[in-house]
Amino acid sequence: MSLVDIDYTPAPAAPIDMLEHVFDANGWAFERSGDEEISTSIKGGWATYQLRALWREEERVLQIIARADLTAPDERKMAIYETLGLINEQLWMGHFELWSSDSAVLFRHATLLDNDDDEHEPDLTIGQAEVLVEAAVDEFERFYPVFQLVMFADRTPQDAMAAALLETMGEA
Repeated sequence: MSLVDIDYTPAPAAPIDMLEHVFDANGWAFERSGDEEISTSIKGGWATYQLRALWREEERVLQIIARADLTAPDERKMAIYETLGLINEQLWMGHFELWSSDSAVLFRHATLLDNDDDEHEPDLTIGQAEVLVEAAVDEFERFYPVFQLVMFADRTPQDAMAAALLETMGEA
C-alpha cells in the first residue's frame, strides 16, 4: 500500500489546491497560506515529517520541502555533508541538504509546471501530487537511519550507508 491513498481522481487543479485534495483525502491536518503555500505532518516509520509546499507563480515552480527532527551536532557537520553527497548521488528526484540557519536535515524537490495559457496557473494532476508527496517522505524514510548513524553513533558515512541500506534476503 502506498503512502498516499486516494479513492477518486479529481480534475487537474492549481498546485496548492491539488495538494490540499491529497492531504484532505489522506486525513492529514493541513495549514494553508493562500494559493502559495500549504503544510502538513505525515507520520512515517522513522519520524513524523513536516511537509511544506511552496508555489511560485512567476517562475511556475512548485517546491516540496520535507523535514524531520534531525539536527546535526556541530562536531558531526562535516560527516553529514559527506553523507549528503553520497545520498544525493543516488537520488533521481530532489536532494537532501543541511539547512544553514538551524543545522536541520531536509529534503527538497522543485517541479516546473507549465501550460500553454499564460493567463492561468498550470494544473497539477493527482498523479503528480501523489508522486511529489511520496518521493519526499519515501526518500526520507529510506535514508533516515543513515543520518541517525552518522549523527549519533559516530559511524562514517560509508559505514552508515552500508549498514542502514543493507537489504535482507528472505523472511525471518
